[in-house]
Amino acid sequence: MANSRQAKKRILINAKKRLRNVAIKSAVKTVFKKANLAILEEKNPEKAEVIVGKAVIAIDKAATKGIIHKNRAARKKSRIMKKLNNLKAEVAA
Repeated sequence: MANSRQAKKRILINAKKRLRNVAIKSAVKTVFKKANLAILEEKNPEKAEVIVGKAVIAIDKAATKGIIHKNRAARKKSRIMKKLNNLKAEVAA
């Protein structure tokens, strides 16, 4: 247990930040799953593009706030965009 007032305050601050981080990470995972489902199941490029756009925005916000690493964000965006582009090519062909 913390002894000083400052240490006790840091514990409270860290708990608040942890809750915020967990909520944002969960939201990013949810949006990413929805984007994947839109690409893989619906086979509708226009609708999938809108959902992927929302996912990219959520991933960028999380990376900007330092909740996920910038390289992880780039990797997730790259993977989702690759799937979307493959769907567009598949529908166009």
